[in-house]
This record gives sequence, C-alpha cells and structure tokens, in this order.
Amino acid sequence: MEILIALLALLVCFNFILKQTENARIPLLLVGIVCFLFVGLSWPWAIEQSRTEIMQWLADRKLMTDLTVLLTLDVFLQMLFCWEAESRSLPAPPASGWRFWSYRFLQGFPGLLLFPVLFALLVSVIFSFPGFSFPLLSWGLAVAVTAGLWLGVWGMKRLLPERGLRLELLYQMSWLTAVLGFVATINGQTTVAGVSEVDVKALGGVTLLLFGFGLLGWGWYRVRPLRLRNKKNKK
Repeated sequence: MEILIALLALLVCFNFILKQTENARIPLLLVGIVCFLFVGLSWPWAIEQSRTEIMQWLADRKLMTDLTVLLTLDVFLQMLFCWEAESRSLPAPPASGWRFWSYRFLQGFPGLLLFPVLFALLVSVIFSFPGFSFPLLSWGLAVAVTAGLWLGVWGMKRLLPERGLRLELLYQMSWLTAVLGFVATINGQTTVAGVSEVDVKALGGVTLLLFGFGLLGWGWYRVRPLRLRNKKNKK
C-alpha cells in the first residue's frame, strides 16, 4: 500500500512538472514561489502529525475512497487541459470566449493533490531527520522543491522539445495515475460476485450507447469541416 501511495505521489509531481512546460516564464516563476511559501510555512502543522496517524489514514477505506474521487477529478481536468491545449494548435482553433478562459484556467490550475503531496513530503522529511530544526528542514525542502520544479521543467523541455509529444505523455500518464488510484482504493478488499446469467438488457443498452455515440462522433467529424468551409466562404 505504501508503495502504491509513493508511486501516486511521484506521478502527481511528474504530471505537475510536465504540465508546467506549457507555462511562460512569469507564470512558472509565480508557481515556484507559491510552492516555496507553502512548503516553508507548513512546518507548524507538519510537526503535529505522527507516523501512526498517517498509517491510520492509509488504512481508512472511506478516506481513500474520497481521495480517489479527488484524484479522478484531477485526472479529468488534466485530460481536459490536454484536449484544449491540442485544439489551440489546430489550423482553426476555437475562437469562443469561454473556451479561451477555460483553457487559461486549466493551464494555471495546479491540481487538487499537489499540495497534499508536498505536505506529506514535508512530514516525511521531518520524521527522517530527528533533532534538526523544524524551520530549517522546512525552508530547506522549500528551496529543493522550487529548484526541482524549475530544473525539471527546463530538463523536460530539453528532453521533449515537441509540444505535442509532451501533451501526449501528460495524457497517458494521467491515465496511469487514475488506474493506480483505483488499485490503491481497492487494496484487495473488493470482491466481485460471479453471475450465471447474462443481463441481455444491460448488454443491449451498452451496445446501443456505444454505437450511438460512435455514430454521433463520426457525424460530427464529417460535418465540422463543412461548417468551417462554409464560414470561410461567407467571409
């Protein structure tokens, strides 16, 4: 269980760094300052935690289910950001005002689990170095987190210079994060009861929905270029 939680925390941080490659220098600087202040100022609350309490949180099924809901929402927003970011690079990007502002919001949204992960990292560091000054550990970790963020963004841009490739990687890693979140929630406690009969109505309903939405998407794919062409002809 602890290994799954650690993997989820790493994926949350990796996805955050990957997403920040879409930001300009000034927004990236502001994001780094926010992370720096959060980690540096959180030590009074971090020292009140204990390893036993953290283990109790991880064993609480209701809490883990709530975290999975937040993780699912976070993954959905990241995927929506990938779709919107990719649509901005099309020959005819969406020009509606709400699409523009929704893209800006998703671009600046840090995620629902970033700050809990940073807080958990601070608690782990404080327990790993007993006898050291709490403010010193907190602000030292704040410097390391901020430097890691900026260096990670720089390295990601050098390693993956193509913007589309970075968006595709963010999309795929979001899927992996969602899958690990579900696995961590189940944790071997959920069983599936076997059935001896096939629910024909449910199977037929799913099949109709699948073909219905498939036809709808195919029709939109065929009609949208015609609409764009008609708009250009009118102009």
